Amino acid sequence: MVYNAGPTTYPVNENFKLLPRLMKKVILITLLIFASFVSAAAQETAGAMPVRPALNDSTATVKSAAPLLTEIYRVGVGDVLDIRLINSPTNRSTLFTVMPGGAIDLPIAGGAVIVSGLTTEEIQVRIAAELKRRAVEDKAQVSVGVRQYVSHAVIVNGLVVHPGTRFLRREAVPLFVVLAESQLRNDAGRVIIMRAGTEGETLELADPQTLNVTVQPGDVITVSHKPQEFYYIGGRINYPGQKTFQPGITLLQAILAAGGTSRQENRVEILRAGEDGRLATIRYRLKEIKAGTVEDPKLQPDDRIEISR
Repeated sequence: MVYNAGPTTYPVNENFKLLPRLMKKVILITLLIFASFVSAAAQETAGAMPVRPALNDSTATVKSAAPLLTEIYRVGVGDVLDIRLINSPTNRSTLFTVMPGGAIDLPIAGGAVIVSGLTTEEIQVRIAAELKRRAVEDKAQVSVGVRQYVSHAVIVNGLVVHPGTRFLRREAVPLFVVLAESQLRNDAGRVIIMRAGTEGETLELADPQTLNVTVQPGDVITVSHKPQEFYYIGGRINYPGQKTFQPGITLLQAILAAGGTSRQENRVEILRAGEDGRLATIRYRLKEIKAGTVEDPKLQPDDRIEISR
């Protein structure tokens, strides 16, 4: 007799037929539990270990994805490295500065070792291999860390409390990390990032996506104020005219800021310029907005509002 539990097949002795029914149930339950355990363990192993493609697999030529720039740091000139041999009797760390040629002077490894452009993990492997090659240590365990970050610099200027040079600890970091260290002034509204001598587009700090833009070594970040924007309100209103626009202001708020309507006016027209520069008219009734049957619309810069009966 054969018992099939999913992908695994278990043979059962012929004497199984002669066992009492209760004992048969116990055996079957035990087999099911065991099969479930084997299946779960296999899934855990599959999730933890990469699958090696077959030689004739069309995906075999696909390379593993490169690490994100926000997750790695490649050592550069001026950085100070903390290097120690873990399995050494002293286990003392020694600081080494990356010289202009991109190397550190490591006497135990024979002198100059090129480290510029490598991650700390890659430097560990390189030093360990050099120690093994020179028969200094066959199974050297090397620890490498960055004690002082110097090579990845950006410049921040403009409307910040602390302008000047900032040093990155990754190949790229989100803009908000740099601005948090520099501290924006209250009147800051826009930012421009110059990269490789080319000035990028102007970004609005009010836009959440702007703060997630990545900054790279060598960038020059200039923070400036946002030009004042206006909207215009007229018609049957107590204080018509040009008003300062604030992001998020609604139609009812704009009417109240202009002193309210002179009587029980109800009709409102918002004239708004489209992408082609032509004006489009949007009509509302104040009673419907106040009653909550229609949403109180948010205004945009340069909106023209006219109140009528």
